[in-house]
Amino acid sequence: MKVACVGGGPASLYFSILMKRVDPSHDITIYERNPAGSTYGWGVTYLDELFTDLHNVDPESALAIGENSVRWDTEVAHFDGHTTVVSQTGDSGYGIGRQRMLDILGERAASLGVRVEYEHEIATEEEVADADLVVAGDGVNSVLRERHAGHFGTRVEVGRNVYMWLGTTKVFETFVFTFVQTPHGWIWCYGYRFGPGHSTCVVECSPETWRGLGLDQANEADSLAMLEKLFADTLDGHPLIGRSQPSGTAHWLNFRTLTNRRWHRGNLVLIGDAAHTTHYSIGAGTALALGDSAFLVRALHGGMPLRPALDRYERERKSVILATQRVARHSARWYENLPRYIGLPPEQAFTLLCQRQSGLLPHVPPRLYYGVGRLAELVGQTLSRVRPAPEPEQDTGHAHR
Repeated sequence: MKVACVGGGPASLYFSILMKRVDPSHDITIYERNPAGSTYGWGVTYLDELFTDLHNVDPESALAIGENSVRWDTEVAHFDGHTTVVSQTGDSGYGIGRQRMLDILGERAASLGVRVEYEHEIATEEEVADADLVVAGDGVNSVLRERHAGHFGTRVEVGRNVYMWLGTTKVFETFVFTFVQTPHGWIWCYGYRFGPGHSTCVVECSPETWRGLGLDQANEADSLAMLEKLFADTLDGHPLIGRSQPSGTAHWLNFRTLTNRRWHRGNLVLIGDAAHTTHYSIGAGTALALGDSAFLVRALHGGMPLRPALDRYERERKSVILATQRVARHSARWYENLPRYIGLPPEQAFTLLCQRQSGLLPHVPPRLYYGVGRLAELVGQTLSRVRPAPEPEQDTGHAHR
């Protein structure tokens, strides 16, 4: 099969790796419009489950990703500089630089015979008309998808809060949340390290707080200076690092949740952010993109013609990610309704922060939700202590074989 992958992100690279592992005779070219090494973003996160999945399908790239990742199993929350709450997550979280991950996947793909053409933009399928399959992995602003937005049934839901994706030289040893109260409302950040000398720091607030602080009018330099003062305790004197846009403007965004009714058209198929996005507060974007790649490869090698194979990919993959999309919406709305929860005592607020993916939480008074949850936890602990031990097996006189 001759395959053209448009976009050189994790989804396209991983898809090409898995395709080559199944059948080295596939002819695969990845077209990336940007120069090599010019990716945006700082670090990406993943959990133990993803690492296990990666190791099962391509141990070589999984090993390299693991060796270049940092790990944490604790979350820390700071509330207005006064109270700190620490929680053991129970699951290990990992961070890796986005560029480092792309380098690893790119090197692995090249070793298997995949061609990567940088600074080569593909705007129409006609430019790759000789391909049997065109994989649109060109992100949330996919040019190929937008040409047929009506067919795909593309829908975008714009989030209420504003956020900015930043880096910092402060190395967080745990996953950190910091909530700061200002005269204009709350502003908060999430921080996690992704390498030996840097961490990601995502800052978010309501539009009222954003305007009240003057961040809607400030350039990037002034915005970073203000944020460094607001989060001084968390940053320990370390600077925040922006994207250094030529215009000097601050890169504030509203998150866009993108869905598509259809995921393929003819021989064109969507993967990763071109097909769907999930709010950054659950840290699932990279995992979902890599999962898309694995599902698509499996469907293509299931012994069916191309159209039924793409139908299978769309049907099976959409059903798998529905739950993740749902909890991502709940998580985003928790932050959009932060005043509902932030007035609780810090330990209770942090507990509900950790429960933000619940669909029930918005419909139950927060104190009641916390109380019922705590009661259920105590009952469970009590039952585990008083549950009788299993009786030993009786000797029936028969020899064990």
